[in-house]
Amino acid sequence: MQPNDPQPIRQLKQDLTRRLFLRSTSAGLGTAALASVFGSNATAADGLRTTHHAPKARSIIYLFMSGAPSQFETFDWKPKLRDMYDQDLPPSVIKGQRFTTMTSGQTRFPIAPSIYDFKRCGENGTEISNLLPYHQKMANDIAVIRSLHTDAINHDPAITFLQTGAEQPGRPSLGSWLSYGLGSPNRDLPGFVVMTPRWKGRAEAQALYNRLWGSGFMPSEHSGIALRSAGDPVLYLSNPPGVPSTVRRSMLDSLAELNHKAHDRHGDPETLSRIEQYEMAFRMQTSVPDLVDLKAESPAVLDLYGPDVKDPGTYAHSCIMARRLVERGVPCIQIFIRGWDQHGNLTSDLPNACRDIDQPSYGLIQDLKQRGLLDQTLVVWGGEFGRTAYCQGPLSHTNYGRDHHPRCFSAWMAGGGVQGGITHGETDDFSYNIVKDGVSVHDLNATILHQLGFDHERLTHRFQGRDFRLTDVHGRVVDQILT
Repeated sequence: MQPNDPQPIRQLKQDLTRRLFLRSTSAGLGTAALASVFGSNATAADGLRTTHHAPKARSIIYLFMSGAPSQFETFDWKPKLRDMYDQDLPPSVIKGQRFTTMTSGQTRFPIAPSIYDFKRCGENGTEISNLLPYHQKMANDIAVIRSLHTDAINHDPAITFLQTGAEQPGRPSLGSWLSYGLGSPNRDLPGFVVMTPRWKGRAEAQALYNRLWGSGFMPSEHSGIALRSAGDPVLYLSNPPGVPSTVRRSMLDSLAELNHKAHDRHGDPETLSRIEQYEMAFRMQTSVPDLVDLKAESPAVLDLYGPDVKDPGTYAHSCIMARRLVERGVPCIQIFIRGWDQHGNLTSDLPNACRDIDQPSYGLIQDLKQRGLLDQTLVVWGGEFGRTAYCQGPLSHTNYGRDHHPRCFSAWMAGGGVQGGITHGETDDFSYNIVKDGVSVHDLNATILHQLGFDHERLTHRFQGRDFRLTDVHGRVVDQILT
């Protein structure tokens, strides 16, 4: 080490020196300590594998509605708007807030009341749209949050913000934070699994990038593993033609030996992560075929999810896969379904999107409840932002569209220590501004982490000389919705 090295270079060299020292004897003190607690397969890249307090939930199933569902047609009923059809949204409501470029050039902002009726459901009269009849049946199981808000106004930054705590790419995703904190109780399945089913809503949809379930600057073993609907359920699960499992095993052993030597020389924790990923892929050759085989499911259970449940690549099939993953101890499962971006032709596209998810979401909740799993499984449903009260494009009594709206939107949570049958937060008569109990994206993520056993201020990962966390320097636990 040169005395005139810049401070960051000196720090890096010191870190590398310490890392090499800790791992140079008997596979490293850090690895040995982990192995003593978690077994011989533990590595220094495994993460924390401990919680800050007793968790209310052991797993999370996150049902992400990519494209931003309209709160006006789902969970935030505004019947007074029917008396204001085609009237301009008052400037006193807008308060100088920015619009997207898609409607900033409009000369008018005419109010578009929802053409769909709502029903008061459950013991507490939760208002749920008639587009979601199965959700109406499970009103006592869910906590509807009407007062979510975000900083982002466009899709990709908003989804990135919700999933990683930052609008800029590069941070670890929620699932990666949970993988880092919890690991996977099932050594034959990853700690974080992702599904991206097809949809029947609006045909055009924003892209979903792997970084939305990526590990960012964490070891890559904490990235979400995609469960696919075609070909191998997991990419490269099958052996190449002519390569038996014994040969693949021998190849992996040789590769692991080379990677361990590389790690001894350079001390890069990503090398250990690579070894674990190869081993997990090998073990999944046995576990995944059993996971995706629905032959043992009874007709009564399959009927809960609706007619598409046996069709891989549908939302219904993804939901039953999520329940089966929870049964096998996987801590984090995310389902990303698109088709919710109704800038126009809302009345044509939105009913299809609702039909995609309505019965399967209900089936998932009931299936978990019947198996005694709902109390230990946190289920979250929602998108990246809300929609405007005013119309984007042509307005008629039978058709309209809505622009992006970050200032308030709706979601729901169930199970895992969340109160069922309640509504949290209020918006104004135009669902334009929050008037009571606002919940930020950071608050939502803090609450999710809390239910899984983590203090969001203490779950940190050091990168480039500073401690990062999912909630940045913000966030509070929304205690009002918890048991």
